[in-house]
Amino acid sequence: QVQLVESRGGLVQAGGSLRLSCAASGLTFGTYTMGWFRQAPGKEREFVAAISVGGSVTTYADSVKGRFTISRDNAKNTVYLQMNSLKPEDTAVYYCAARARGLTAQAMGISGYNYWGQGTQVTVSS
Repeated sequence: QVQLVESRGGLVQAGGSLRLSCAASGLTFGTYTMGWFRQAPGKEREFVAAISVGGSVTTYADSVKGRFTISRDNAKNTVYLQMNSLKPEDTAVYYCAARARGLTAQAMGISGYNYWGQGTQVTVSS
């Protein structure tokens, strides 16, 4: 049984930082592209970042480029999302996801992923 478990999010002031982690089990982690998505109230789930199986290639949504960093530790079966310079518009439920295929354009779409975590709330106050 595949499980993706995100760390607890939290409340942070604008301009602050937060690091999310997502621990995977039940799959061969090092063969999966990993992604982060988010969903704000009343909005559709949107792509945030993705990382290739080996960690050498990453891609980001324009809205977070330069502020967020995705990374992974295959020895720990964990993917991370370091979020800096947070803005109120970053407030959302954040989800990690695992994709059995490579880091292609499809990795920026919800349908491109096989497994999802339960989500964790991140709230940025102004």
